[in-house]
Amino acid sequence: MAKIDRVRNIGIVAHIDAGKTTVTERFLFRSGKIHKHGEVHDGEAQMDWMEQERERGITITAAATSFEWNKHEIHLIDTPGHVDFTIEVERSLRVLDGVVVVFCAVGGVEPQSETVWNQANKFRVPRMAFVNKMDRVGADFERVLGEIRERLGAKVVPVALPIGAEDAFEGTLDLVRMKALYYSGEIGEEPRVEDIPDDLVEQARAAREAMVEAIADVDDDVAMKFLEGEEIEEAEIVSAIRRATIANKMVPTLCGSALRNKGVHPLLDAVVAYLPSPVEVPPVHGVDPKDTSKEISRAPKEGEPLAALAFKVAMDEGRKVVFIRIFSGKIEAGKEVWNVRENKKERVARLFQVHANKRQRIDKAGPGMIVMASGLKLSTTGDTLCSASEPILLERIDTYEPVISVAIEPETNAEREKLEFSLGKLVEEDPTFRVREDQETGQTIISGMGELHLEIIVDRLLREYKVNARVGKPQVVYREAVTTGAEASSTFERQLKEEALFGKATVKVEPRGRGEGSHFESVLPVAPPIPEGVVAAAMQGLRDASYAGPDGYPLEDISAKLVALEYRDDAQPETSVRAAAADALRRAVGQASPTRLEPIMDVEVIAPDDYLGTVIGDLNARGAHIQNVGSRSEKSVIEARVPLKDMF
Repeated sequence: MAKIDRVRNIGIVAHIDAGKTTVTERFLFRSGKIHKHGEVHDGEAQMDWMEQERERGITITAAATSFEWNKHEIHLIDTPGHVDFTIEVERSLRVLDGVVVVFCAVGGVEPQSETVWNQANKFRVPRMAFVNKMDRVGADFERVLGEIRERLGAKVVPVALPIGAEDAFEGTLDLVRMKALYYSGEIGEEPRVEDIPDDLVEQARAAREAMVEAIADVDDDVAMKFLEGEEIEEAEIVSAIRRATIANKMVPTLCGSALRNKGVHPLLDAVVAYLPSPVEVPPVHGVDPKDTSKEISRAPKEGEPLAALAFKVAMDEGRKVVFIRIFSGKIEAGKEVWNVRENKKERVARLFQVHANKRQRIDKAGPGMIVMASGLKLSTTGDTLCSASEPILLERIDTYEPVISVAIEPETNAEREKLEFSLGKLVEEDPTFRVREDQETGQTIISGMGELHLEIIVDRLLREYKVNARVGKPQVVYREAVTTGAEASSTFERQLKEEALFGKATVKVEPRGRGEGSHFESVLPVAPPIPEGVVAAAMQGLRDASYAGPDGYPLEDISAKLVALEYRDDAQPETSVRAAAADALRRAVGQASPTRLEPIMDVEVIAPDDYLGTVIGDLNARGAHIQNVGSRSEKSVIEARVPLKDMF
């Protein structure tokens, strides 16, 4: 294990088909981790190890690996680019210290580029940009830089420029060293370093001056020398870029063609030079599980109490394994850890370092490491693992609500139990995959983030669990909300044998902002005092009723306040007030102008100019709202918003 200041925990993120996995494959080959690089389009990429990934040429699940470069240990997670698997990016970014965002030199900033960028913003992850596919027809480095600045609001600073483009792309200008790097494209070839040719010297000098000026804007040491006209040494520039990158003040940007083995070497050097080690990011923060108002921080040291996050669950040959990021302390095989959510100890049976679907057994793991553990039967995505004597609760990983559902049933009744078991295993792995039984029809309903997501689930049932299943037509998952405020009361009275049950509740509902979530609150008068158990039962009644609005869909973004409560001490008050509060909420919602919410998808269509009218006509027929029509690389780009139900 390398010293912690020589560790880099990084991710590769991008829009689908920008070249993330190809970049990762070239990293592994250049570092000597693998001796034959696979191609995504041939279904031979090491990191795309699932059969579905190899067949479709896309990444479906985040895959981890480790390798060495320039005496540094790099732990890398390659993530999916398809929107249906966004949770894989979310939970990966939660545990990474730095990220390389890959952009296509032709496509530029694409829809999922924005999504992953915003996810990185959410966790304040330092990042670099790599403009890939510079050898493609229509490649335009400057245009992509402009799109990143305009659409993502990022301070991108080129530290390299392309020499040529499209078929003429042959190398890059290193603006830090002021050298030209040429590549023949041969596998394993070192870049040929030469002086910058005369016809590019002026361009390189202007770009270097712009780079130094951009650094001076965010670094006082460089600013002072720049203003006084002093020469700034290469080492000073590297240090300043590193400081600014770690502080999220700038995004160093390089370019190349990973498929053609051009630009990968300097990108690896830049990962080491500019992205932080675990000791250079802020200590992890959490709270005391017994007193959540008390904040706790843990430094990335082995001597500190354990603080680790379970960020991914997977099934390995039918056995559950958990991926863990260790922030402080250490985990040892055969020893116990404390699961804060379960309030129980769990024993780590074995520890592994992972390379895609291969693994190497290790005895212990310390701060900054990303490892896989077996034996943790209770742990799920987002669980905090820590020391029982000095517990800490880390922030959980946000998940996403499903947007599409289908009914599923086994081919034969004999497979019904097997189907239920298999679906349960898949739910453990994927927080965005849900399974429920329709109370009216008795059907099993599976829900996910999109058609592809559910298609992969059904395919995995067959391949991994040998379950043949039939699925129905996709159904959109709706939500309900209120548009005005309302107040309603309800009385619950029942005669149960010799007991007369009685409860009365008054509830006030109001709309909240879209995406703010629902909030339930008791605003009962202080006097007369009502027992906590009775109030808690009434509040549970509010939550119960929120699971189904007037049309039977879950309520979203509502504020519900319990404003009055009556009960009898001698007649099971908890049962009575719970039922009364639930009915009061339903009545209030019915009076608050309820409305149905449906998923609306942001869609980008790229088509030849000749087909522009046809594409817009098709979108309009689907109820689309056209947001923008532009052009990119001699093709039309239509941006629209379309109801999900009309996209099938």
